[in-house]
Amino acid sequence: MATINSTDYLIDQAKRRLPTMNTLPGLGYAENWLNNRDWPMTELAPPPPGSGLKPAMGDKGLPLVGHMIEMFRGGIDWVLDTYDKRGPVSWTQTPIGKVVVALGPDATQAVFSNPNKDFSQQGWVPVIGPFFSRGLMLLDFQEHREHRLIMQQAFLRSRLAGYVEQIDRVADDIVADWPTNDGRFLFYPAIKELTLDIASVVFMGNEPGAQHDRLEKVNKAFVATTRAGGAIFRFNLAPFKWWQGLEGRKLLEEYFTERVAIARQKDSGADMLTALCHSVTDEGEAFSDKDIVNHMIFLMMAAHDTTTSTTTTMAYYLAANPEWQDRVRDESDRLGDGPLDIDSLEKLESLDLVMNEALRLVTPLPFNVRSTVRDTDLLGYHIPANTMINIWPGMNHHLPELWTDPEKFDPDRFSEPRSEHKRHRYAFAPFGGGAHKCIGMMFGQLEVKAIMHRLLRRYRFELADPNYQAHWDYAGMPLPIDGMPIMLRPLK
Repeated sequence: MATINSTDYLIDQAKRRLPTMNTLPGLGYAENWLNNRDWPMTELAPPPPGSGLKPAMGDKGLPLVGHMIEMFRGGIDWVLDTYDKRGPVSWTQTPIGKVVVALGPDATQAVFSNPNKDFSQQGWVPVIGPFFSRGLMLLDFQEHREHRLIMQQAFLRSRLAGYVEQIDRVADDIVADWPTNDGRFLFYPAIKELTLDIASVVFMGNEPGAQHDRLEKVNKAFVATTRAGGAIFRFNLAPFKWWQGLEGRKLLEEYFTERVAIARQKDSGADMLTALCHSVTDEGEAFSDKDIVNHMIFLMMAAHDTTTSTTTTMAYYLAANPEWQDRVRDESDRLGDGPLDIDSLEKLESLDLVMNEALRLVTPLPFNVRSTVRDTDLLGYHIPANTMINIWPGMNHHLPELWTDPEKFDPDRFSEPRSEHKRHRYAFAPFGGGAHKCIGMMFGQLEVKAIMHRLLRRYRFELADPNYQAHWDYAGMPLPIDGMPIMLRPLK
């Protein structure tokens, strides 16, 4: 594993992050104006006469950017404030047009359940379509169902059992070499590199450590494509974020096209790419090479970014809550150092509680995007056809009417008899819901638990600074702005 250099990482983050308003000439004034201005509210569209529906009300915010700066800086706090002030349905201006913000568990349920097929995945296209074209999350209705049926062959329990063996082997080998007693060690980039190494083995059948230099470029391409969806300047011109995402997509297409050609030559294999190349439904449906490239680009991004986020959040809260760290380590100690399998990981019940609480507090994908197929009624509000909809399951995870002391780290809230996550069907939805619920949910949970088990058997997590508080960048999937310094103390 390459050495994680704190200075290089922080410089890279500074280059990629949206600059705070006070760092740009004249924007200190703009921020003061933004925070104190009463924006004029207008209707998104008048409801049909006699419908009894209400109009969605909203405003344009700042020219060009709307309220994106507030959202990037405030994350869930901004969304909660919007919910408190404007209710479950309102609209806002963004660089790609007017967007309806649908908030709260009832709005989440209405959109995810989608009983009348009023909401389409095409809402994602203006956001990430150029970078994750034809990924499973961007497909709709019957086509989505057909592709999902083929893809499920790669996520059968028998397949997952083989993936766990590979995850465990790679994780155990790599974390053994992580630096100890070093307050400068940054957990987030280290985990990101580990999950990419795991993905290289599990998804594509590479040998551990193979093609490291090329995978570094692949990793940077994934970062560029993931962050490009939050670009304000959305045109193909260097060095802007949108251009970086398009360049990243080109590199990923070239890489996976080569890998598919190799996997097609195999009769069998334990890796996911080979599984997709040979997956056939009972009706004889299979993926084309282009389908597999598109799906692999999306799956790789979704798998290693979400796992990185969740594992980092867990390490932070375990370091800050040593009593919980002792509790989960006791379970891992009883399991021991033998090879892991699905059955053994399922016995780590306290680790499940911690993982769920981490997913609740810092949800890797806190929002979802849809668009309306036709004029529709959303919780009694009139929403015209072809309107983009943003729903925020991650906001539901912080509502005091659903969760006791929602900002407190309290994993026992998920255990019986409390079961706070059952207070509403969509009180807790880190993996989405409905027909598009994450197909890799079980895989991701197993990967996180396998990595954490190996870390807990070797190290004690400590905050480098006892007063440290994590701060998150919300310009894409939430990531720690400073890379998350965590001290690893060896146990043996």
